[in-house]
Amino acid sequence: MMLFRSHHGGGRKTRFLTVLDVGSSKIVCLIACLRPLKHIHYLHGRTHSMEILGFGVQRSRGIKSGVVMDMFAAEQSIRLAVDAAEKMAGLVVDSVIVNFSSSRLRSAFINGMVRLNGREVTKRDVRMALADVSHKAFDAERHVLHSVPVSYVLDGDKGISDPIGMTGELFGVDVHVVTAETASLRNLEACINRAHLSVEAMVVTPFASGLAVLMNDEAHLGAACIDFGGGTTTFSVFSEGKFVHADALAVGGYHVTLDVARGFSMSITEAERLKVVYGSALLTSADERHMINVTEIGNKPGEIQYPRAVLGRIIRARVEEILEMVRDCLNRSGFGHIIGKRVILTGGASQLTGLPEMARTILGRNVRIGRPLGISRLPSLAKGAAFTSAVGLLIYPQLMGFEEKTVQAAVNHLSTGTRGYFQCVGQWLRESF
Repeated sequence: MMLFRSHHGGGRKTRFLTVLDVGSSKIVCLIACLRPLKHIHYLHGRTHSMEILGFGVQRSRGIKSGVVMDMFAAEQSIRLAVDAAEKMAGLVVDSVIVNFSSSRLRSAFINGMVRLNGREVTKRDVRMALADVSHKAFDAERHVLHSVPVSYVLDGDKGISDPIGMTGELFGVDVHVVTAETASLRNLEACINRAHLSVEAMVVTPFASGLAVLMNDEAHLGAACIDFGGGTTTFSVFSEGKFVHADALAVGGYHVTLDVARGFSMSITEAERLKVVYGSALLTSADERHMINVTEIGNKPGEIQYPRAVLGRIIRARVEEILEMVRDCLNRSGFGHIIGKRVILTGGASQLTGLPEMARTILGRNVRIGRPLGISRLPSLAKGAAFTSAVGLLIYPQLMGFEEKTVQAAVNHLSTGTRGYFQCVGQWLRESF
């Protein structure tokens, strides 16, 4: 089984790209035409304009908290989403860039070192430092999805952008490495392969979401992007234009719905409707007087009424828990000071009424809702925060050069003993963009 098949193409030309957002609540497929931009874009990572040709969305089945639980059900959902996008675009696709949303992500900074003994830094030294990172990142049960060189270090001085030709005693490179469990990746790839598609690249959801919503200034000054999905809540940190941290929690909007269903003894479908129509993370005095009809299992619709405040308290308790978990994770990561006051909320569950206000209080930062930016012919249905990760997957190959692919190749070669699983690591993407 080989993840990241290679294609051969040349230069910065017009390209067609297909992406697949595999979530716990929905599967989204986008087919887009990407054309090179002639000027620097105000949005982070953009080198190409993006025009949507095909769009497909299906309810997700067989996926739980970003992990494949039922191969057949997940395959069928993927097929339906891709078929819809192909019909709209009038194209047949055979490969995709896909996201990965599991809570089993691991994000770490790894430092590779080379002793210079007073001589100049050469390209070979850079390769040796990256090789040192590869050995330190090796884990037989995990695969490297991203490896982003953040800065070079020379005799303790960090923040060096180009060390070639500089002299010193000890040279190093700090690399942000994101890994995931091999078994989970293989299962997702196998599911996509069963739908007669190959995987060009795999991108962690918080990275993709951040790319879709961040302005250039935010990415350089430092910001956090929190993606409230159905089965997971993922978040990323960007600083000085680079992706420097990621994490994920196995809890999301579906768990809010589940709490409502249990609290009112109703079906999941009815609980979701109640959450969307009447739910809010904020409580007001009017909520105690506003009565809502609740359809309990076994009772007729409209037989029972509750104050809207009862629903609000159920929702607020879970949302508060999730936000506190995110806050604690950010503080433990050591990047809390980097993001300053800038937090972007996105994902389907972020559309809950009152969530930005509650997030401002718990996180202690300025919060805005992030929606897909800078993309033409995006269907109105896909312009909301629920579709940011799909759009981010279209942006990823545009800045793929910022990642150090030799780390992925070396680590994954060590873990498989072959040049198979992550062999090409998107060669076509690098050559095309």
